[in-house]
Amino acid sequence: MEKITLTPQGGETIELYVLEQTRLGGVNYLLTTDEETEDGEAYILKEVFRDGQNISYEFVEDDAELDAMGTVFASLLEDEEIDLV
Repeated sequence: MEKITLTPQGGETIELYVLEQTRLGGVNYLLTTDEETEDGEAYILKEVFRDGQNISYEFVEDDAELDAMGTVFASLLEDEEIDLV
C-alpha cells in the first residue's frame, strides 16, 4: 500500500496510506487511512497544487463534496472489504 507524508504548515508530519485514487472534474482525489492493517480513520484528500515532483493536498471538508466523493470511492471499492461510513 502506498504511503504519503503530509507536512502541514507549522504542524506535525502526518503519514497516511492510500486506499484508492480517482480524478473527477479535473481534480485528483485520494482515499486514505491512518492505519495500514487495522480499522482506521478514513480521509479524503484533494490535490490543490502540482509543480514537478511537489504535490500539495488538502483534506476535503465541504460536506457536499465529501458526500459526493464518498459515494464515488464506495463504488470504486465495492468489491473490497472496506466499509465507508
